[in-house]
Amino acid sequence: MLEPDAWKAGTSGSEGAGAQQCPPATRRFRIQRQTKQGSHHRYVYTWVAKRSLNAIMTKVKTITRQGTNNPLHDLLRQLNPMLRGWTNYFRHAVAKQTFSYLQAYTWRRVIGWLRRKYHRANWKQIRRHIGGGWWPLDEGTALFDTRTVPVTRYRYRGAAIATPWSQQRVPGLSS
Repeated sequence: MLEPDAWKAGTSGSEGAGAQQCPPATRRFRIQRQTKQGSHHRYVYTWVAKRSLNAIMTKVKTITRQGTNNPLHDLLRQLNPMLRGWTNYFRHAVAKQTFSYLQAYTWRRVIGWLRRKYHRANWKQIRRHIGGGWWPLDEGTALFDTRTVPVTRYRYRGAAIATPWSQQRVPGLSS
């Protein structure tokens, strides 16, 4: 479909682009075909795009830059739904290391927020204040651990996918 300005100029909408541009929704993943480690088979891998990771990190940074007048559980109530939703969206990609990286980043930002809030307290006092451990916890609300999200990839792979060209039938499917 041509854009309104393209109608006036008399050009096609994709002229000069070389190839059709992907819609913004598909730029959330990076998709490549690579050889699987330890074998000679090539598979399609889907990773989280750096752009998406940078977007969630910017949101975490924005929330943790807010003032320190609110209690810790208010900060965690803002962060947890956002982290939970983002990780559930990307749990079907090759994302375990990305989730670990995001968890470390978020933990550092929350601890930095606590250090600014209690600037005269030392690390031992801050740990005692947040529940006696390393993990931020306040009034029963703990920081969401993105590393615990199960990554489920390629549930239907290889011969389990029926194609019109193969003679192999998948049990349980009727044609």
